[in-house]
Amino acid sequence: MKKIFQFIILMVTVCLFTTSIQAQPDRSTSKVGTTAAQFLKIGPGARAIGMGGAYTAVSNDIYSVYWNPAGITGIQNNGEVTFNHASWLADVTYNFAAGAINLPELGTFFVTLTNLGIPEDIVRTIDFPEGDGRVWDASSLAIGIGFARKLTEKFSIGFHAKYLREQIWNSSASGVAVDIGTYYVTPFNDLIVAASISNFGSKMQMDGRDILFNYDPDGDPNSGINNVLSKYEMGRYDIPLTFRLGLAMDAYKDRYFRATTALDAVHPNDNTEYANLGLELAYDEMFMFRVGYKSLFLRDSEQGLTFGGGLNYRIADQFSVRVNYAWADYGRLKNVQFFDVSINF
Repeated sequence: MKKIFQFIILMVTVCLFTTSIQAQPDRSTSKVGTTAAQFLKIGPGARAIGMGGAYTAVSNDIYSVYWNPAGITGIQNNGEVTFNHASWLADVTYNFAAGAINLPELGTFFVTLTNLGIPEDIVRTIDFPEGDGRVWDASSLAIGIGFARKLTEKFSIGFHAKYLREQIWNSSASGVAVDIGTYYVTPFNDLIVAASISNFGSKMQMDGRDILFNYDPDGDPNSGINNVLSKYEMGRYDIPLTFRLGLAMDAYKDRYFRATTALDAVHPNDNTEYANLGLELAYDEMFMFRVGYKSLFLRDSEQGLTFGGGLNYRIADQFSVRVNYAWADYGRLKNVQFFDVSINF
């Protein structure tokens, strides 16, 4: 019971601090819609989503490569691979895959792949409002490689470098970004304090065939140079830089049962600050139930309650399979369901 009361005090303190930040007048504007590559803000992993995205300090599996790359040092055995699928809002599909391997005396290396796809639709114009015979689509892609290492038995650091690309019909934008994370297990009842910076990188600018047009400098088709190939000047936009500070602790643990509580304070560059809360209940480290609340204090948020569960089935001493499911409420936008499968070897 002492652990539970101690962690409740910590959570209340962080929540009060986050609330005080929200009350500051200099955050009267949220800067929503000012960054590119919005797909980078979709968090993968049904376990993480089920806990409301409060995963910076919980990170001890393959999905830490997104939330906090330092946590990947916590994976068991020699390595882990995973695949995550979600039917996102408005028939958009979201997929995430990753693989990690532990190399003794060196650290943990990993690779990631994120894809967001928008289904094809017909091209509509003023002259052909029902379609002119062409179709268009859009997609987003991130390919990453990273490394994490334990500097001491209790402290880890990790890095994740990514190539980014967004495409809309015949135009595209590309960029690079890096994630950095730290993970520390304190002497205070093994309370975990973790922090990460995600998507620190270049600006992105659209370019391609769709922004080309013919231009007549003097406006007279009978004189001067006509049909000069020209191009619209597109804006350059930042990517969604995010800072996360997380706390996590096993509030209760015995031979069969475990209750892990977690809290994240999040500071994005294109919105107001918010907090995520999460709880995971485990029986014999085989059956899990999770519940959380996402984007607490976020202005005009449609996100809220999340829950989910999972099964961790050990086939052999060095081989296990994990299956996880999560449901997340998006208010007027209904809900999103996540499903992932991981293999630990």
